[in-house]
Amino acid sequence: MRVALAQLNPTVGDIDGNADRFIAAIGQAAEAGADVVVGPELAVIGYPPRDLVLRRDIVERNVGAVRRIAERCTRLTAVVGFVRPDPTGHGRGVYNAAAVCRDGQIEATYNKMLLPTYDVFDEWRYFNPGDEPLVIDLPVAEGIRKVGITICEDLWNNRQFEGRRVYGVDPIARSVQAGADVLINISASPFREEIHLDREALFSAQLKEHRVPLAYVNQVGGNDHLIFDGASMVFDESGRVIARARAFADDFLVVDLGGQGQNRIEPYPDAVGQVRAALVLGIRDYMGKCGFAEAVIGLSGGIDSAVTAALAVEAIGAKHVHGVAMPSRFSSRHSIEDAEHLSHNLGIDLRTIPIEEAHAALESTLRPTFDELPPDATEENVQARIRGTILMSLSNKFGWLLLTTGNKSELAVGFCTLYGDMCGGLAVLSDVPKTMVYQLANQINKGPGRARIPQRTIEKPPSAELRPNQLDEDTVPPYAVLDPILEEYIEHGRSPEEIVEMGFDRATVERVARMVQCSEYKRKQAPVGLKVTSKAFGTGRRMPIAARYL
Repeated sequence: MRVALAQLNPTVGDIDGNADRFIAAIGQAAEAGADVVVGPELAVIGYPPRDLVLRRDIVERNVGAVRRIAERCTRLTAVVGFVRPDPTGHGRGVYNAAAVCRDGQIEATYNKMLLPTYDVFDEWRYFNPGDEPLVIDLPVAEGIRKVGITICEDLWNNRQFEGRRVYGVDPIARSVQAGADVLINISASPFREEIHLDREALFSAQLKEHRVPLAYVNQVGGNDHLIFDGASMVFDESGRVIARARAFADDFLVVDLGGQGQNRIEPYPDAVGQVRAALVLGIRDYMGKCGFAEAVIGLSGGIDSAVTAALAVEAIGAKHVHGVAMPSRFSSRHSIEDAEHLSHNLGIDLRTIPIEEAHAALESTLRPTFDELPPDATEENVQARIRGTILMSLSNKFGWLLLTTGNKSELAVGFCTLYGDMCGGLAVLSDVPKTMVYQLANQINKGPGRARIPQRTIEKPPSAELRPNQLDEDTVPPYAVLDPILEEYIEHGRSPEEIVEMGFDRATVERVARMVQCSEYKRKQAPVGLKVTSKAFGTGRRMPIAARYL
């Protein structure tokens, strides 16, 4: 059996464009002599389509596109994901479905059984669940293979991996019981750190149990805050990976299932490399799919803005990235120099717009109203908001997308300024803890040629430079202490008491938890942020603002 894995990067709602991409893959698969070509979950409409599936006209267009795809299937079979109307009209009215196309028509359809509702998923809002497996007779050179069709979450239910059944239905077991001797799974599985290890362990455990091979095709690309890493795989009946497509890139992989040929197995990036690749892809696709060609970044000479700029250059090229230095009376000379060195190393243009005049004017304007009250964070935030106004003005004037530079650690505890450094269209590092920002910087500097990020930027103590001799540790715990606490509290959902029992200082833990809770209102107003961990701020973490739960 020769299977072609079409690892595509669809744009949500671009039905004609997505269909054209799949049709091109059909031609490529036919030329390669494939028996079947398989694309990702909801490849026609793109994943996640969200409330687009509530639009009848869009659903009808997506069905029409599948018919157009089917017309091209004259030499092989294709499995393509789409939104299928429920002919009964009951419930939500549509299914997350797979169409089996052959001989110029849609021969069969499968409706996804398991609809996830955890983390970023909300499929019960949109789809009816399927209730029957689908096993097709697939003509191959050796005769007929019985192929069971499943969709994404249908694979994520295994007692050997979780220790319990997550759902009451096991689509894989039902497919095998219905006679499947091969499984195909079309998927749109978002990236998070080390998810490839979880996938391989989970899928392998089920295949060992059922003794059937699997062709798994995953979407690639960025859609809003979600990044899809691809890395589509084929497993043999023992659960061993015998082929893997590239991660974080479009790919087309033809695999002889059970044959003697040498299949391609692409490596998966290391722990830091995969986050770097995900962020680069997320920037490129967010900008490209939203119609932005150029980006602007405020360069402070600090580590966060340096890493953001370096990632943006990887994503869209140096000539499309613009840096802006905005020194104040509190800016150190070395910070200005570091911004200049960074811009030179990256090959981007740097504009210097001092904020002292605007800062002095606002201080003068506000002084009578403040009525001799002593300076505090208010005056510091004024500087951040002046910088935010300047950057947004450049964004408006030139059509540049403003990339914010704040990291997850700062966003978690509210060490950021609304309408100041939080201004922007995309928060690149909002799911990257500060300690990982340093890891990214070090890896970026290991590349060919001279170091891109100045070493002094990496080594100097972090500071917002909004008052004399200011350091981040004046306001928040050291990041080496803060980040592990945040990981346990936010990503693993542990209570402050449980974290204290792990050996952390009680006063520090309680202080951090309070800061996280009190900063929820800020995060609700933050720009879209790229998700790379198991629990990012945004749709995957829906906490109340007005609440008292500590």
